[in-house]
Parts: sequence; C-alpha cells; structure tokens
Amino acid sequence: MTLALNVNGARRSSPAAPETPLLYVLRNDLGINSAKYGCGVAQCGACTVLLDGQAIRSCAYPAGQAAQGNITTLEGLGTPERLHIIQKAFIDEQAVQCGYCIPGMIMSAKALLDRTRNPSEGEIRQAMANNLCRCGTHSRILRAIQRAAKEMA
Repeated sequence: MTLALNVNGARRSSPAAPETPLLYVLRNDLGINSAKYGCGVAQCGACTVLLDGQAIRSCAYPAGQAAQGNITTLEGLGTPERLHIIQKAFIDEQAVQCGYCIPGMIMSAKALLDRTRNPSEGEIRQAMANNLCRCGTHSRILRAIQRAAKEMA
C-alpha cells in the first residue's frame, strides 16, 4: 500500500500504513526533519506541524488521516535565503537556544498568527502553553511572536 500526502506544496508518497504516526512518515520516509520526536504522546509540541492551517501533534496523528489535507512543516515556510517573517523574528529576538523545540514553536505561532493577526500577550501565552522549552527562552519566544505579529500587520 502507498500513502499519498500533500507536504509543503508537493505530492509525496510513503509505504507506511495509514495508522503510522505522521511524524514517522515525515522523518523516516520523506526525510523532513524539522518536526522532532519529544514525548510521543502529544504533550510537548516538538512535533507540531500544520494540517490545513491547524497546528497538530504529528507524533500522535495517524498519517492516513492527514492524507486528504495539506501538511506544512517548517521546511515549507521559508528558506535560508527567504525566511518567513516568523522565522526571522525568532532569529532577531534570539529566541533559540538548543533549538529542539523551535520548529514546533514556530508552527504553533504560525497557526496563531494566521487566525489572530494581533494577539494579546495572554492569547500568545495560551496558544503556546502546550509547547515546552527546557532551555527557558519563553520570554524571547513571546517577544518573537509579538514582533512577527507587528511585521505581518
């Protein structure tokens, strides 16, 4: 059986079974490595990707359920030459320390800013509450999202 997925604007296929977690298909079959394995139970946010614009935890989301939608990973936002506004804001605010959680943080921030152009600090904190950062750069991440919101307005 072949599983067909729309990933970052391209049709991709995988030999994975439909119940295989999307994270495994992205990383192991498609070579898309930004989404990370953190907890494996959809609690830390390291594996966050967008499915039709909604942030999902790919470690616990069956790839077969994503087959009809459009999946966006960090690789689909920008390139090193043309960063997305959110990626640039994270760099400008030095919101990255180890970087492990950052792809999931950026994807959650993207989903937030797509639905709420000018979020309050409380709305940002609520949207990001389930994305964990062990390095403790939360205040910089907050500033990065606020900066991106201003630049996207």
